[in-house]
Amino acid sequence: MVKTESNMLALGTEAPDFSLPDVKGKLVSLTDYKDAPALLVIFMCNHCPFVVHIREKLVELVKDYQQRGVAVVGINSNDVANYPEDSPAKMAEYAQKYGYTFDYLFDDTQEVARAYRAACTPDFFLFDQDRRLVYRGQMDDSRPGSRIPVTGTDLTAAIDALLAGRDVPPNQIPSMGCNIKWKE
Repeated sequence: MVKTESNMLALGTEAPDFSLPDVKGKLVSLTDYKDAPALLVIFMCNHCPFVVHIREKLVELVKDYQQRGVAVVGINSNDVANYPEDSPAKMAEYAQKYGYTFDYLFDDTQEVARAYRAACTPDFFLFDQDRRLVYRGQMDDSRPGSRIPVTGTDLTAAIDALLAGRDVPPNQIPSMGCNIKWKE
């Protein structure tokens, strides 16, 4: 398991546009979330031990924030030729099995991951209502095998500050996970 840190895209960056298929084949675009007070974009996949480690808490956290109007989208950009566990068919299975209430999109060309400068799974990007980046970093300090409970502390603090109209603290810790499996 190779650990890769997120690239920490500059705060204030405008959310790069996307139009990607979800697990049912429906195209979903950035503009579909235009009315949400916040947008959380998560680069993730099915097989990464770091994603598996946080999955249960992430699903719980997402459900809570969706009830408060936060739009959430997961994007899988992995090379499925070499990592078939991350195929769109498997994404649909995982979404159903684990109760994903967010759109789970497939970035076959990997152009969206490159536009966001995503580097790892999971990689979190929180945008305000104007779709300016206010948080990019870890969900919390927990990692597979660390014995630190998965709480979502860092990510929830950022979302709570944004929803309350407060500034999100700029001192943010990079996310860590498996590298995105880039095509050759």
